[in-house]
Amino acid sequence: MRRWFSAMALLAGALLFPTGASAHTRSESHSTWLVDGSSVHLTFSVSDVEARRLTPDGRTPPSREFIAYLSDRVGASAAGAACPLAAPPRPVAATTGYRRVEFFFQCRSPDRIVLRSTAFFERVPTHVNLAQIQNARGDFAEEVLTANAHEIDMSEAAGGGLDGAGFFTFVGMGIMHIFTGIDHMSFLLGLVLISRRFKDLAFVITGFTLGHSLTLGLSVTGMVRPHAEFIDALVALTIALIGIENIAVQTRRPFVLAVATAATLFALAGLRMAGIGLLPVALLIGAGLFASNYLMVSGHLRDAARLRLVVTLVFGLIHGFGFAADLLSEAIPRAKLVELLAGFNLGVEIGQLAVVGVLTLFVVTLRRLKWTLPRPVVVDICASLLVLLGTYWFIGRSFALA
Repeated sequence: MRRWFSAMALLAGALLFPTGASAHTRSESHSTWLVDGSSVHLTFSVSDVEARRLTPDGRTPPSREFIAYLSDRVGASAAGAACPLAAPPRPVAATTGYRRVEFFFQCRSPDRIVLRSTAFFERVPTHVNLAQIQNARGDFAEEVLTANAHEIDMSEAAGGGLDGAGFFTFVGMGIMHIFTGIDHMSFLLGLVLISRRFKDLAFVITGFTLGHSLTLGLSVTGMVRPHAEFIDALVALTIALIGIENIAVQTRRPFVLAVATAATLFALAGLRMAGIGLLPVALLIGAGLFASNYLMVSGHLRDAARLRLVVTLVFGLIHGFGFAADLLSEAIPRAKLVELLAGFNLGVEIGQLAVVGVLTLFVVTLRRLKWTLPRPVVVDICASLLVLLGTYWFIGRSFALA
């Protein structure tokens, strides 16, 4: 059995190594559009870190300068004619560390309304704007604006980009999300690495499935709308934590690693108090307390499989919000919500099982060829790689590095 998991861990490291360019884009802004007949209400939000890109010396631009920049780059048109402002744009209250501006446009016609935002694309070509659109009837859609697609045609958004999709389309989306999501794949491989027996693997996969299924449903139905940048950073943190846990169990020194992990997160909380970074102080302190306690408990338990069921459920809650981002980039028709959630979740599970199945086939082949390595060696190497990757992504996402 040791050889089986040694080979599995070796493949995990090989699959994880070429991942540098596959992390999610970190430069983001958010927009909320309410279209009521010929009236368009826009709320544009962005972090202070992003806003500082607008000044050559990296200072935070004053509200007047920030609004002037946005005014030239956001707007709406109807029947090919630009919609004029009904009132001067104005700054509104926002979460600490963010800027928010409101715009009111009054179009001459409610026909063929097109929404536009080109803000920040000239500063960061990989920038994305996460747009939420709602009309007077309450129909809701979400789109992702990029440098190459910075307009939203309301006639298309209202129709729902997934109106013609069927159950198997949603299954395929779930499968592809696993295969193309390097950070989610990294975490899954970390779970495989920590599991010494098939029973352990069943526990962690069950917890992960329950967690992501719950938050995926809450996100897609609109019951919970977390900040995407917070979730992306937490997904990266779970990857680092699963690597640290592997090392703690292997070295049997959980105390040192628990203290170092908590100290790092508390230090980031201190930087946030000084105005550096994006993640809230309470979130960083809570993550530090959770991580240190979990590492201490799991490092001293001889059989931590049942504990990992609970912990991976928590990790699954975080990853579920990450899975939802793939769906929220589409206009989701309400009539297909149940079919979409069932199909997408099934696709995610098929993708996860496919990964484990491929690993199993691979290690069986290695065992027959007697090409296995000692488990402690590959655990140390692969777990260290997980820690490096998770930390790299976490720091990058916590400070909105492009």
